[in-house]
Amino acid sequence: MSDLQIALLVIGIVIVAAVLVFNWLQERRFRKQAAAAFDESVGDALMKPAATPRESPGRIEPELREPTLADERGLDIGEGGEPRLNIDHDITPNPFETPRPTPAPVAAPAAREAVGANAVSAPPPRQPVVTAVPAETNAAAGQPVVPYDELIEYRIRIGGSGILASVFADAINQTRSYGKPVRWSGLSQGGSAWEEVQPWRDVHYQQVLVTMQLADRNGAAQEEELSALCSLVQATAQAHGLGIACDDVVDAVERAQSIDRFCVDVDVLIGLNIVGRGDAHIDLSRIVSEAEHSGMVLGRDGVYQLLDSRGEPLYALYNHDAEPFTAQAAAGQTSQGVTLQFDVPRVPDGTKVFDTMVALGRKLANEAGGLLVDDNLRPLTDAGIEKIRSQLAHIYERMEARGVPSGSRRALRLFS
Repeated sequence: MSDLQIALLVIGIVIVAAVLVFNWLQERRFRKQAAAAFDESVGDALMKPAATPRESPGRIEPELREPTLADERGLDIGEGGEPRLNIDHDITPNPFETPRPTPAPVAAPAAREAVGANAVSAPPPRQPVVTAVPAETNAAAGQPVVPYDELIEYRIRIGGSGILASVFADAINQTRSYGKPVRWSGLSQGGSAWEEVQPWRDVHYQQVLVTMQLADRNGAAQEEELSALCSLVQATAQAHGLGIACDDVVDAVERAQSIDRFCVDVDVLIGLNIVGRGDAHIDLSRIVSEAEHSGMVLGRDGVYQLLDSRGEPLYALYNHDAEPFTAQAAAGQTSQGVTLQFDVPRVPDGTKVFDTMVALGRKLANEAGGLLVDDNLRPLTDAGIEKIRSQLAHIYERMEARGVPSGSRRALRLFS
């Protein structure tokens, strides 16, 4: 090795050492800034998850046969590898389940997972957006509620003196393309409540909170996504001399995987089929008339839905044929069958909704001269219906124990 090579090697080592020392000093300086910025707490009330897991996207459809192929939890594996709950098979949670697969399309428009009856379409997944800030936590007396849900979110805190909202414009735009929903919330100077950060407004904040949802129906947030968010916000904060504190990424990944496993276990769709007797088809005009009489409304996607007071669907009615429902079914128009379905974790008081849906299913079958059947075209018995109902009650007990009541804002976020 020549003298020149040795000299270059020594110079390289010195440069690397200098960079490491500089980074260490920078990190130390920003940690001190963050600590100073957050000395005065604004009542960060944290949610405490309960000790139980939760459930998976599948449709609890009535199934009267023995499963032909099952995973460790006793779920029937249908077309596309989607789990279906068999009413003759008990549910045993598997804590080592891998993240739930993306549902495969089926006969009706864009289906999710099914249990027993023909799979039907579900609303498209929500796009990650900068959402409003209401939180399901209680504020300490006289302090504003912090818009952070410890069970399902990763948190980054930013502190400073008069943080102008516009400094986050580029970062907010970038996070709109992330794989998980990101919220930007700010506490204005002298303000008494957190609000959504809107970069076009002339607002100055004393604190800003950035959160990323840890799981949804597309699976758990990955370490790369969380690290990228922290790096993005950190770069913005450093550019404007702001203090920043990112929560531990490793801990967030563990929480994301835990809540996702729980979601896999309880995310289920329930479906009931109404078909004609023998080779006959059912009269759609009677089906439509009875659906509208029961309070269901026709959506733009050609699916009838019964909505609650929030505008959230309790259950839906799908046509088995390729054509969606229309506002007025022509006289004599027929179909191979229809399916009633509801999204278990997104429906409050689900056992009562299930009972209502069963009653409507029986009425539709009677009006159309058809049968209420399972996936194998076997008539549903009272015993089969009751078994599904008891399994539903078990699912809802687990959701309550985990701190994710069915139909709650937290459940709607996780199962989106």
